[in-house]
Amino acid sequence: MTSTAPLRRTGGRSARVLDAIYTAVGQLMGEGKPDRLTIPVVAERAGVNPTSIYRRWGDIDELLEEVAVAALTKDGDRAPDTGSLAGDLQAWARIVLEDIGTPKRTRYLRAMVAARDGLAPDCPCLAQRRVMATELIERTVARGERAPSVEQIIDHLVMPLYGRVLMGHPTDQSDADRLAADVLALAEREVARTAGR
Repeated sequence: MTSTAPLRRTGGRSARVLDAIYTAVGQLMGEGKPDRLTIPVVAERAGVNPTSIYRRWGDIDELLEEVAVAALTKDGDRAPDTGSLAGDLQAWARIVLEDIGTPKRTRYLRAMVAARDGLAPDCPCLAQRRVMATELIERTVARGERAPSVEQIIDHLVMPLYGRVLMGHPTDQSDADRLAADVLALAEREVARTAGR
């Protein structure tokens, strides 16, 4: 079984060690018992000295967060461009749900959240979603449509999907579509409010 996490290559022996560690975490996460992950367990599965892991990450939480972020994000991800705000929001909501909704990826998401206890609140996964939301908004404005704010997209589309998945609440494309429609309605209400001034 191989990890679903993309590997961050640095070259040479370091790359092989990093690949082995990422793969080990992916395998152990795939076995469905992330609460039993420790640095010695990961090191044994990866075939590396635990000291190598302690030296680079310090503790298991930092390692889990890095691997989870790698598994849940892809370099070069772009917000969908369907030609309309309604289409973009619906397509993106479905993409977000697909990104986090499979059992393996949900385990990564839960591990990342658990690993962030006491860490800075600036989550790399959420930061990437903000970049994509900004891109979506810029295209919407360029088309002459009224756009929601980044915070409206994050608060009313992205975070509800993450929350539902994290809480184990059954979630499917119809839920993603409904949340996308909620954000579209927010943008339309803002147009009406502005026009009524």
